[in-house]
Amino acid sequence: MSKASLAAEDGSTELKFRFNPKEYSVSKSATWNRPTNKGAKHASTPEFGGVQPQTVQMELFFDDWEGKGDLVKDIETLLGWLKPTDESIGKKKPQPQALKFRWGGKQPLAEFKGFLKSVSAKYTMFRPDGTPIRATAQIALEEIPTDPKKQNPTSGTLAGRRSHLVGAGDSLHAIAFREYDDASLWRGLATFNGIDDPLRVLPGTRLLIPTADEAAGLS
Repeated sequence: MSKASLAAEDGSTELKFRFNPKEYSVSKSATWNRPTNKGAKHASTPEFGGVQPQTVQMELFFDDWEGKGDLVKDIETLLGWLKPTDESIGKKKPQPQALKFRWGGKQPLAEFKGFLKSVSAKYTMFRPDGTPIRATAQIALEEIPTDPKKQNPTSGTLAGRRSHLVGAGDSLHAIAFREYDDASLWRGLATFNGIDDPLRVLPGTRLLIPTADEAAGLS
């Protein structure tokens, strides 16, 4: 059985879970605004205002009853990830530690990169000397957007295209807004990928990203 873990993207630290999570929740939301029109007989058309970062919540269980681990150290690792990285502090631009969730290859968070937003640890069992031997920790992660890589001038073939893995709550409007700052180019994105029903793009679908000019030409 594959063991889940949280690992710093730079490879500096990794927390291997003793027990795989029983469950975790993923959420994402978008902002849609409705302009006020007092003279209209019907509600105004919603206008896309942006997509919010994806968040992940899960509970971790620690048990050192057999003395094979150090749950205090593991929880200190979690708490340490709440602080800005030393490198970013040195550059006077504090940034969080980017983390990856690892648990086999085919899982919903395989492409997720985020930072630890909160940790709530609860110690529930102790040795006679007060050493904790059992604990749970509720953690919340928030998505770190991935900057699109620049294409080479000759990368016009499909093999050289950037791609986007559709996540829960994603829509073509949101992806077009994120890629081009223009949600109206969703039609070109759909046409380029041969999508007949843009309202039913399933999470896990990988989309090829055309250039803004290509998307505009297909819209």
